[in-house]
Amino acid sequence: MIQEGMRGEDQQQNHIFSYLSPEARVRKDHPLRAIRGMVDEVLNRPPFDCAGEAVAGAVARDATIRSERLLMEEMDYNLLFRWFVGLNADEEVWDATTFTKNRDRLLEADVAKEFLARVVEQARAKGLTSDEHFTVDGTLLEAWASLKSFRPKDEKPPLPPDDPGNPTVNFRGEKRSNDTHESKTDPEARLARKGEGKEAKLSYSGNLLVENRNGLIVDAEVFQANGTAERDAALIMLEQIPGTKAATVGGDKGFDTQGFVKYDV
Repeated sequence: MIQEGMRGEDQQQNHIFSYLSPEARVRKDHPLRAIRGMVDEVLNRPPFDCAGEAVAGAVARDATIRSERLLMEEMDYNLLFRWFVGLNADEEVWDATTFTKNRDRLLEADVAKEFLARVVEQARAKGLTSDEHFTVDGTLLEAWASLKSFRPKDEKPPLPPDDPGNPTVNFRGEKRSNDTHESKTDPEARLARKGEGKEAKLSYSGNLLVENRNGLIVDAEVFQANGTAERDAALIMLEQIPGTKAATVGGDKGFDTQGFVKYDV
């Protein structure tokens, strides 16, 4: 039983003004400080005119926030996120729709890839990366397309749906595969699953090349989830390793094929 007074006095948050900046709320040894320093150095150079959106995208990936709307909500009250992207505590966050349009513009112009390349260049210049020992890995990235959009390729235009926002689709008894079906909203997406017994989803294959000295990502590729994407992407990324020395590469059992193992890095 909690006795009266054990909780202390219940004081409401009634301060109107605060003179503490987000900078003062992030401890000096926080690991994001070193990352922000490298990011700021890159963003001070063109073509990064949407610096905030680029950094916010990095925050979203690290914090596994998949929705732009949820990211903006988190950005609104998380002082660490505000500090990292350069927003003061009383500044408004970006509109989710505007943020999405800017993100797409950055991706279409390969700015995100250039951003990663320049950060990796900094790390190499400071001796933080290895050019000899690497790890490759891949995972499925869920496409922003509903399974209801995965329809036969030769399907005739359907009748008007009963609910245009969420039409009823009956897949009972229908065999669906990437050979016979495609997403009507994202034709490049492929139906794939992460393993036996797992649910199949419309996906892409996200692939990373990681150097083993400090575990830094040095390259990334997104392929169609076609069954060989992990190995195909890995070979492309390994071709970009600088220098003439032989390199060692580690991977999971998905890379244990004759064609990949015999490849000379």
